[in-house]
Amino acid sequence: MNKQKREAIFARFEAANPNPTTELEYGSVFQLLIAVILSAQATDKSVNIATRDLFKKHGTPQKMLKLGIEGLTDYIKTIGLYRTKAKNVIATCQLLVEQHAGEVPHDRDALEALPGVGRKTANVVLNTAFGEPTMAVDTHIFRVANRTGIAPGKTVLAVEKALLKFVPSQYLQNAHHWLILHGRYVCVARNPKCDVCGIEDLCEYKDKTHEDKHKKASKKTAKKNVKKNKT
Repeated sequence: MNKQKREAIFARFEAANPNPTTELEYGSVFQLLIAVILSAQATDKSVNIATRDLFKKHGTPQKMLKLGIEGLTDYIKTIGLYRTKAKNVIATCQLLVEQHAGEVPHDRDALEALPGVGRKTANVVLNTAFGEPTMAVDTHIFRVANRTGIAPGKTVLAVEKALLKFVPSQYLQNAHHWLILHGRYVCVARNPKCDVCGIEDLCEYKDKTHEDKHKKASKKTAKKNVKKNKT
């Protein structure tokens, strides 16, 4: 994909959604961190349902630490992998209190040293909370980057590096939010909604679904005509 196409794609994303952000609900950097940890292999919707009451009553690392693993489990047991996540969250709270005065560090290495925090989670926090132009590549972004041709790559890290290289600098801050939302609601995994896609004419995906739909419609019409002729 050439530079002009990429610029046009992100210009359209910006025009449609000038101020994109995460769909996770949070009221502080700490709450964002916990929500992102909990969102691994879970939907943002399920995380929001679980954390609304949790954050209201135990929304600081000190308060959440006092809950303990069992107490936290009661709040998040509707989320996938909740037992492992409860252990990681409590361990993270302990490190934040003991090593960072209860504050979330604005540093990649320090973030990734926290239990349950990998590169993707660190990138989300660095971007959303601290305004850094990072790329948190999840399954949606990986799919969109490869399918559209914006930034192809065989691994998550390869796609992240390609996006940082190819996304026009003026769009880097919001790019990962636009791509996640596009992958979540339009460029979905099984049947991408190419008919309603705002960048369909710029996308380099060869098997666009509206073409398939037209073919299916033609086949149905042909079958109807055959039946009519038989009768």
